[in-house]
Amino acid sequence: MVSGIRQHPLFGCWLTWLAGLSCLWLLAACNQGGVPLGPAELDSRYNDEQPALSGDGRYLAFVSNRNGSRNLVLYDLRLRQFVDVPWLNRRDAIAESPSLSYTGRYLVYVASDRARPEIELYDRATRQVQVLTSGYRGWVRNPSISPDGRYIAFETGIRGQWDIEVVDRGPIELDLPDYRRSQPSPTRSP
Repeated sequence: MVSGIRQHPLFGCWLTWLAGLSCLWLLAACNQGGVPLGPAELDSRYNDEQPALSGDGRYLAFVSNRNGSRNLVLYDLRLRQFVDVPWLNRRDAIAESPSLSYTGRYLVYVASDRARPEIELYDRATRQVQVLTSGYRGWVRNPSISPDGRYIAFETGIRGQWDIEVVDRGPIELDLPDYRRSQPSPTRSP
């Protein structure tokens, strides 16, 4: 007791609880992705939309407002947890319309951070983002990536109407299932 003020017996418990809550809030604020890492369920009070499945059915990409802004998130359906995707989401851009390659290595989407949206590709192996439509004069929307990750189809408004365009990424490391990586490539018979 100090100066005749009597302390309530639950004051210490309340103070300990408040300190613990503050530590949890600080840990959550340090998570750049804004989604919980570790086991987590998909059902939530958040707005989740625009789902896309990887070809092998393991990963689910979607747009969510789980951290207070619209971001792309990746969820591992087998492990039932969110996947860390550093450098994918930027605070100054809105991402939408995700599409995944076969094993989820490549993620293609629309990002709007300037006057016009761009088609971008995220490589989970290298953790790098590549802008695929830099320099396009028209609008772009609804990208879709081939299972092997080499081709990207999207709608473009470059001619004043919506048309389909396909981008060939050329010789890249293809996203193939493990059993196809180990098979020798077919040879032509004379």
